[in-house]
Amino acid sequence: MQDPRGSQKDAYALILEAIDSHVYKPGDRLVESELAERFGVSRTPIREALQRLETQSLLTRDGRSLIVASLDHSQLSELYVVRGELEGLAARLAARHATPEEIKVLRDLMKEDEKLVDDPKAMSRANRRFHKQIHLASHNRFLVQQLDLVHRSMALLATTSIAAEGRGHETLQEHEAIVKAIEAGDGDAAYQALRDHISEAYVTRLKLDARAVEAAE
Repeated sequence: MQDPRGSQKDAYALILEAIDSHVYKPGDRLVESELAERFGVSRTPIREALQRLETQSLLTRDGRSLIVASLDHSQLSELYVVRGELEGLAARLAARHATPEEIKVLRDLMKEDEKLVDDPKAMSRANRRFHKQIHLASHNRFLVQQLDLVHRSMALLATTSIAAEGRGHETLQEHEAIVKAIEAGDGDAAYQALRDHISEAYVTRLKLDARAVEAAE
């Protein structure tokens, strides 16, 4: 017999991945029966997964329906403030604690990412892998947990800032500065390089949002 706890975990992970990959975008309605059919999971673990996602504010109520939440301007600003500080701290700790092997992985990831620079979706996934590796290299499990929560909320953004023209190449340059500082064991420089990286991403996103509003008028 299948473990219901495993089913619940699978249902949650499947729905979260669908939101993260923008199969379901902000404002999309999630229907229990449709999700169960799509993922081949019974309705009970789907229902429990939806409740969990609602508790985490990734889903919100629209009458009796659950929809993928969206972030308003203030929430976006708050999210980037928290992300910048936590990511910067992760880089600072990585500069102190990263092993030579972990730094090599970062270098290898950057080399692989050069081939993806003109593919925004692939580059966005690669960017998440790069940041996750820095989180792990901080060797602080509580910080990693908090950053996981922040990155779940990032899934509520309908587009990736890397989609902006030239942003992929800029991202690679910013990643180089971050890894160089971590490699040198310079915590202050690593913190600042990653904070600057997040700041540039935020500026790019604000510009994208402004253009989207202008186009809709």
